[in-house]
Amino acid sequence: MVARTANASGRWRAIGQGMKILVFGHSGQVATELRALDGDDVQITALSRAEADLTNPEICVAAINAHAPDAVINAAAYTAVDKAESDAETAQIINADAPAAMAQACAARDIPFVSISTDYVFSGAGDTPWAPADPTDPQSVYGRTKRDGEVAIVKTGGRYAVLRTTWVVSAHGNNFVKTMLRLGAEREALTIVADQIGGPTGAREIAQACVTIAKTLISQPGKSGIYHFSGAPDTSWADFARVIFDAAKIPCAVTDIPSSDYPTPAKRPLNSRLDCTATEAAFGICRPDWRESLTHILTQLDFPKD
Repeated sequence: MVARTANASGRWRAIGQGMKILVFGHSGQVATELRALDGDDVQITALSRAEADLTNPEICVAAINAHAPDAVINAAAYTAVDKAESDAETAQIINADAPAAMAQACAARDIPFVSISTDYVFSGAGDTPWAPADPTDPQSVYGRTKRDGEVAIVKTGGRYAVLRTTWVVSAHGNNFVKTMLRLGAEREALTIVADQIGGPTGAREIAQACVTIAKTLISQPGKSGIYHFSGAPDTSWADFARVIFDAAKIPCAVTDIPSSDYPTPAKRPLNSRLDCTATEAAFGICRPDWRESLTHILTQLDFPKD
């Protein structure tokens, strides 16, 4: 006789098959780390853009219904922050309309929906860590479209979690760590912004947090809500670069500059600090030490070089 357990929507499946999680996103930083978690405990199916184009929300709904997962994680987004300023329509569809459709489909099936968001939904002012309930005031198209997506997800009333995070880094794709390793090897000195403060966050840790949250929401739907998750301790981009160079044994000097010396089409938040206490209280997920995340990333990238 095979032992069986009920999932959120009342379907039954054999213990040992693993929780079936459908992921939107395939080659992005968090999606890549989610795919790495595929195993006996969780079965990860990650959809590429060719399999589920987020510019067509109806395709996303069809994918959820076709795969019939136990939970859905949205790890895909329009993240080209500067490009979004001149491509607002596409950013709105991908960051707001598509997650709204996913959340509605999940609510209809009574399964958890976890969607990754950003500190860009806030104004970026002050120096106090942003709490989940703080008023949003996005200063960019990217931030506004992500905020609109959050609002739409909450309105569905299903089992959901919006997980805001900051400064995502990994051994995959494009991110600050990989950029610093490349530039540091090419130059003797760099000028780097020092007045933007936040918590670098490993994509691996974000992926693990998303799975933990999805599992919890199956049995505890009352924990649905907006949560924060970022690495600790908070630091500046310039100081983060110094630690990267030191750990990778790259002799590149860093000079601090203000954001005003490095203008970009989209305004970057000066204050990206996030208050993550609610996440720890609800799910037992503590802020990860980004220095440990960095060590893991450098090992994957074979740094320091001999």
